Amino acid sequence: MPTQATPAPNEAADTNTNTASQSHVFAVLSQSRARLERQAELGSALRLAQWHNREDRTGYSRPGHHTLSVYLQGGQDVRVRGERSPMDAEHGQPGTFCVLPADHESQWQIAGDLRFVHLYLSDGAWAQRIVQLLDAEPRAYTLAPRIFGKDPVLASWAQQVAALDWHNTVQRLQAHQLSEAALDRLVLLAARPHERERALQLAKGGLASAARRRVLAYIEAQLEAGQSEGLSLAALAAEANLSEFHFARMFRNSLGCSPHGWISQRRAARARALLLQRRPLLSLAQVAADCGYASASHLSRSLKADLGATPGEWRRVG
Repeated sequence: MPTQATPAPNEAADTNTNTASQSHVFAVLSQSRARLERQAELGSALRLAQWHNREDRTGYSRPGHHTLSVYLQGGQDVRVRGERSPMDAEHGQPGTFCVLPADHESQWQIAGDLRFVHLYLSDGAWAQRIVQLLDAEPRAYTLAPRIFGKDPVLASWAQQVAALDWHNTVQRLQAHQLSEAALDRLVLLAARPHERERALQLAKGGLASAARRRVLAYIEAQLEAGQSEGLSLAALAAEANLSEFHFARMFRNSLGCSPHGWISQRRAARARALLLQRRPLLSLAQVAADCGYASASHLSRSLKADLGATPGEWRRVG
């Protein structure tokens, strides 16, 4: 098992969805006694890290991003001070998980050996899951904090990604797919609406629900048709009946990324799905045309930036 931090692959195209610049929990652990064993930028604005800690105290204060933590080893001697979050057990153990939401605050005391996997979620990664799974305003939902939770799916995810070699491109992409499935599971398990006052506050300055649905449906239809011309800022703003300036600001407020960043991620997800399918097996030129990329080389550059790997590397995963 590697004991050195791995270099991060290429950053996401939209800087607002880059988890490396938003992982407050990662930064706090980096300054504690915890030892980073390895890390990987997975693409789709997800970041994976494996840590080892012993005899330490640390704390998190409103990190601004969500974190899923699953214990691989130890946990029986971990204590949380002043925590009011639901606790499935008085202490952790291998396979238990913790959810640290963006507005979470807690202080931790670690005794004995503890090894764990963290999955960090950017605003962009969170927004896409809330829209796709719940058809809701992303800012109106948060994750409910959980300490020492038990879920066989999340426990299995941690064991599977821990067994992979994150230096190996194909295995890192497998970790990417497994982590996206774990994120879907997490959203369905623990996504909760903000309290009414918070939800009303967040609603100000964002797209109205009807406009958001209309714009996102329009984007999906254009991508399905392999069109790029209809995805200009002017065309999207017209769908929302807003000026370009106000639309761009309100889109970012609602979805946590720019319109361009959202389109990039959705186009990349569609291209990846086509690359992973075996029948019919499409050429790279066909995939590029079907997803609105200018050429196969444009497809390759974009997937490397958005998903951390080339089309050929993704195809080998399938």
